[in-house]
Amino acid sequence: MAQMRLALAQVNATVGDLPGNTRAVRDWTARARTEGAHLVAFPEMMVTGYPVEDLALRRSFVDASRAAVEQLARDLAADGLGDLPVVVGYLDRVPEGYSDSDPGRDLPQNCAAVLHQGQVRARYAKHHLPNYGVFDEARIFAPGRDLTVVRVGDIDVAIAICEDLWQEGGPVSLTRDAGAELLLVINGSPYEQDKDDTRLELASRRAAQAGCTLAYLNLVGGQDDLVFDGDSVVVSATGQVLARGRQFEEQLLVVDLDLEESTVDPLAGLPAGVQHVVLSETPVEPYEPAPVSLPPRLDPVGEVYHALTLGLRDYVRKNGFRSVLLGVSGGIDSTLVATIAADAIGGENVVGVSNPSKYSSQHSRDDAAELAANLGLDYRVIPIEPMVSAFLDNVKLSGVAEENLQARVRALVWMGLSNQEGHLVLANSNKSELSVGYSTIYGDSVGGFAPIKDVPKTLVWELARWRNAEALRRGEKPPIPENTITKAPSAELRPGQVDQDSLPPYDLLDAILDRYVEGAEGRAQLIADGYPTEVVDKVVSLVDRAEWKRRQFAPGTKITALAFGRDRRLPITSRWREQDS
Repeated sequence: MAQMRLALAQVNATVGDLPGNTRAVRDWTARARTEGAHLVAFPEMMVTGYPVEDLALRRSFVDASRAAVEQLARDLAADGLGDLPVVVGYLDRVPEGYSDSDPGRDLPQNCAAVLHQGQVRARYAKHHLPNYGVFDEARIFAPGRDLTVVRVGDIDVAIAICEDLWQEGGPVSLTRDAGAELLLVINGSPYEQDKDDTRLELASRRAAQAGCTLAYLNLVGGQDDLVFDGDSVVVSATGQVLARGRQFEEQLLVVDLDLEESTVDPLAGLPAGVQHVVLSETPVEPYEPAPVSLPPRLDPVGEVYHALTLGLRDYVRKNGFRSVLLGVSGGIDSTLVATIAADAIGGENVVGVSNPSKYSSQHSRDDAAELAANLGLDYRVIPIEPMVSAFLDNVKLSGVAEENLQARVRALVWMGLSNQEGHLVLANSNKSELSVGYSTIYGDSVGGFAPIKDVPKTLVWELARWRNAEALRRGEKPPIPENTITKAPSAELRPGQVDQDSLPPYDLLDAILDRYVEGAEGRAQLIADGYPTEVVDKVVSLVDRAEWKRRQFAPGTKITALAFGRDRRLPITSRWREQDS
């Protein structure tokens, strides 16, 4: 048997911050050396951050990435770390002789570099380029062709990148023929509900197909509307979980592996499509393996809460904001957003603005004040009635127009304070409201980021209850007033208003939306499955008519399999209606 101490650096990269990202590689590699690692790996596109989208099409950006990787190899050697092999994701371009290359056009590639002794010793380009959901890589990158295997001591390590694991065939199918004892897969796999179980099943299945241990390393952190959850895992060829990373946290996951010694002689010939590079051939001296702890898994609702918190924290931090501002009405949506924001960046950095109107109930005002006190917000009360009255004295509005005016006056207050004081404004709308257009455009939809944009209303309540229960578990006071959770939701823009005046009950609404929006099921199928015809017709009509609103909405953290935005792209101008089908 041969031993290897593998270090998986589950870290947070920032798109475009090449100096910061490469500095992180040096820092985490030094930690890996301290831990006695024989090989250290970093996630997909670590050097550039991920996803880079159309930055990959800029020659200057590709050149900067290539230069950064070469300099990184030299810097690691200068740090005294040159003898520790490092696998790191970066952006490159097709090599000379790539037959599909247009001589007049650069073709970028999503690559992994193997750094050793001050040089880039090996290179691997991602084979399978995802072109679904949030991914658009087939449009941007050129695919790789060969499997790269590097020898570290007496162990052969095959390298793959993310989608290469998800698709049948390709580099995984070559791993067994190449005789590798370890398949190392570096990933930038975004979080969505229940995906961790899917990844584990996939990793176990691919390890069995490759006939070797598989190490799955994932990025962690927020990038625009995506959040990466870490949750790296190492499994044996028999599917045994050998090590697992924490969720939503940076971590150096160190695992001792007992593997078969390499029996491959590269000089005797290799299977077609395999590139083999020998980094070292000195076997590791036998040592006592360190115990590995498997961290407890978050429950499903806790996973979502952590995803939303990390997504917001990184959006604020990576875009240079120090504080956020939002309207706090005493309703469940603004309450949850304020709580997430306080957990993400500290309550002292959250400005909560109460804008009571003549229709605002006293219990809502009290709930907002109690929440602000519990979270330690910078809480401000700015009544809008004088401003609304002044407007109505000059422009006569009534009905829905008057209701929307109140929402837009509130938005003017928020944006004014944002401009004056430099806060990022948060929009409080949830996915159910966004689906049916139940948010005032340029009113409560105003904001630079929408933390619960992809959270259905029924899940909003679950998250609020989870956060209070978590506080009790920690021996703390629950932050969310119980009345906010139990009262009927209302926009409070007219006397006695509740959401169910104009919408179906949220449990019914969310069930239909899940199937119509995420499942792409049609009206006829929904009705055939027992949903009331009049409710289905109302819901699908509202969804179809609200596309123009959604197109203008702020980005927000994706947590479902299909979020509005890059996941779902429909025309605004369309005469197709489900009722016609």
